[in-house]
Amino acid sequence: MNKLELISELRRKSGLTKNEAAEVVHTFFDSLTQALKDGERIEIRGLCSFFIKEYQSYTGRNPKTGQKVTIPPKKLPFFKCGKELKERVDY
Repeated sequence: MNKLELISELRRKSGLTKNEAAEVVHTFFDSLTQALKDGERIEIRGLCSFFIKEYQSYTGRNPKTGQKVTIPPKKLPFFKCGKELKERVDY
């Protein structure tokens, strides 16, 4: 399912107009994105959680040349599946 399919499903089940359903979905995703930018952990009980992992700088190697390069520190978002979702999928 992609974002457009999610909007269509929300519209069908809730009776909202297409623009209202799109606004709900965009607001939801924008809120998630902003919370992660602010360093917050997001937990949707029974479904999943999102959090940011921080990685320190390290020395890597360019696979083409073999030359050592310094990899800068970075932050990456992670998704962790909830117990109820795992049970629903693995039935």
